Amino acid sequence: MANAKATSTPAKVPGVATGVLVLADGTCIWGRGFGAEGEAVGEVCFNTAMTGYQESMTDPSYAGQIITFTFPHIGNVGTNAEDEEAGNPHALGCIVREDVTDPSSFRSIQHYDQWLKVNGRIGLSGVDTRALTRLIRLQGAPNGVIAHNAGGEFDLDALKAKAAEWPGLEGMDLAKTVSTTQQYEWDEGLWRLGEGYAKSPLPQAGGVGGGQSDEPTPSPSRKREGNLPHVVAIDYGAKRNILRHLVNAGARVTVVPGEASYDDVMRHEPDGIFLANGPGDPAATGEYAVPVIKQLLDTGKPLFGICLGHQMLGIAAGAQTVKMHQGHRGANHPVKRLEDGRVEITSMNHGFAVDIDTLPGGVKATHVSLFDGSLCGLELEDRPAFSVQYHPEASPGPQDSAYLFAKFVGQLR
Repeated sequence: MANAKATSTPAKVPGVATGVLVLADGTCIWGRGFGAEGEAVGEVCFNTAMTGYQESMTDPSYAGQIITFTFPHIGNVGTNAEDEEAGNPHALGCIVREDVTDPSSFRSIQHYDQWLKVNGRIGLSGVDTRALTRLIRLQGAPNGVIAHNAGGEFDLDALKAKAAEWPGLEGMDLAKTVSTTQQYEWDEGLWRLGEGYAKSPLPQAGGVGGGQSDEPTPSPSRKREGNLPHVVAIDYGAKRNILRHLVNAGARVTVVPGEASYDDVMRHEPDGIFLANGPGDPAATGEYAVPVIKQLLDTGKPLFGICLGHQMLGIAAGAQTVKMHQGHRGANHPVKRLEDGRVEITSMNHGFAVDIDTLPGGVKATHVSLFDGSLCGLELEDRPAFSVQYHPEASPGPQDSAYLFAKFVGQLR
């Protein structure tokens, strides 16, 4: 990484640099641009997953962020329509070590570079991602601008000013920008090679990749009768694979917008409520979501939250959230289940967390990170509500925690 001298007029960068990442402190990191041309400002983070870059780029929780992939070979399996967690990418762009090569997967239908172009997202290759990751670890996730210009011309003064003036994610409600605007029914189940995504599949004991829970799943006979427990999922930025796991566990799923009122939720007569993942500051989204969650808790109906949903359940229960130094993002995060000491390897994507030291009486910690001891799960002792900070649906990532969907749906009968 090298600092570049600012210029008051667009300057052509010598050599092959057609892309740049400009940080809020003025640091300029040069590389080779790919994907769409243009510029985007957001928080720069890193993701340690070795697979699943398309799932990460389309995860709504990455709204407002630029992803640094620590695995060097990103894009080499191409892209396909099945691996998208939303209708379009929500990450602003990506930073990678090696140039994107031609696809090497029988599932690929489009080159990653072309996919980024079509979706208006910027890529930057040729970057020392190890050095950038070290910078983030030491100094925290910075704000920055990623820019791509095929001619290598950049107005560095303007880019530095844009990076410095961006307010950051703290205090920012991004759930409104990614949530659905209207309710809909979801009936797609899990993916299988050669079959694609199932439609309302029969539940599998323990959930896919589970085996860590004795929680029962709905029986096939109940499935044939069509008498399925009804889950209303509040969409703060829900990944599709979460909804698929709810279906796979035996639930009928209705999705409602993140700004849905208590009445909007309850008119569907749910057996249980799911609080989805999403981007931004949970305290900001919680200004309208937490009062609704408190009312839903008073109904006594089971609640299950993931990521942003977990954080706002924590706030509703009386805890506080904090902005993390660098966040947790990757598919290799070890989490300890406190009830029995079992360790789950999990997929994570969050820059905020519920402060474990602020948990009030009646709320117990259920999981903690083995990386830094941060809270990764909580449960209310007087009501059937629980949540986890990590992503048990994976996509990408391990499936150690998929049993949680069976646990939740098992409470609805």
